[in-house]
Amino acid sequence: MRKKIAIVIVLIMLMGVLGTIGCRPETTAPVEGPEEEEPKIRIGITFDTFVVERWIRDRDMFVYTAQGLGAQVDVQNANGNLERQIEQIQEFIYKEKDVIVIVAVDCYGLDGVIERARSANIPVISYDRLIQNVMIDLYITVDSELVGRAMAELLVERLPDGGPVAMITGPGTDANSRLMADGFQGYLQGNRQGIEIVDLIAAPAWTSEYGFQLANEILDRHPTLVALMCGNDGLAGFAIQALIQRQLAGEVIVAGQDADVEACQRIVEGTQTMTVYRPIEALAVQAAHYAVRLALGEELEEITEYRENLVGRVPFVGLEPTAVTIDNIEEVILETGFHLREDVFRNVELQ
Repeated sequence: MRKKIAIVIVLIMLMGVLGTIGCRPETTAPVEGPEEEEPKIRIGITFDTFVVERWIRDRDMFVYTAQGLGAQVDVQNANGNLERQIEQIQEFIYKEKDVIVIVAVDCYGLDGVIERARSANIPVISYDRLIQNVMIDLYITVDSELVGRAMAELLVERLPDGGPVAMITGPGTDANSRLMADGFQGYLQGNRQGIEIVDLIAAPAWTSEYGFQLANEILDRHPTLVALMCGNDGLAGFAIQALIQRQLAGEVIVAGQDADVEACQRIVEGTQTMTVYRPIEALAVQAAHYAVRLALGEELEEITEYRENLVGRVPFVGLEPTAVTIDNIEEVILETGFHLREDVFRNVELQ
């Protein structure tokens, strides 16, 4: 009897469930909101590397500014590999980016792929390094000739009796290396004061360790060296390690560029004499604005300066660098917030 009652209860429950299912309204597709509009402007930017501290600042400020202008930015890192950078630019062309921005791994090796971009009516901006062998739509940089000139001015000021000096530039594949050397040598020609350039060497790559190797080679040839100019602060830092081993740190004038935090630390410590501050935030902001304008098909009529690459005159925007020594590091680096005081003075007592 109990078994029959249990069966009846189960049947009643099943009928209730089936009835509920039968009364349920037909399922409809969920209501979708309005589709997100694709960005009107799509920018592809490829960097040589992010090993050097400053390029991270460039990237972040460029992306932040471009996004604020309504653009979407596809950031790629070539890790110092030319073929990889060519592939990245080809991918930008395939994806029909509206503008391509390039920090060149090799200023002399991108002509073929840039020609393809221009054939696809995609404007190309050469960022901070002047691409050769092909026409581009804009070259924007911190003027490297002025960087070299600033280093030469320091020597004229600090070496009234002259002496042997050497220069380690960046690699020959970076056109800025030549421009910096031109600015350095050009200023000294008319203001030499007994200063003799005894060595001018291009590092094989922007690998900081070359600073140690090349500085040692130079010091072996010229043990009475009074000054060493370096293509960037990374090279300068390793060159100073060579000077430390020879107990010459602080005696030989050393200059670099980029105002890396470690370079600023060395300046307050007394082992590096000078760095060159490049206004990279301002550079990245301007580059982002120009990229958006070119993507929209605007003419950059206000640009009236040009720089020659190997095939013609390229529209040019150049920002001015600032020499930084212990005399003005407070004003240029700390008061502007480029680096924090506690970071710069990390290895010395706060004054």
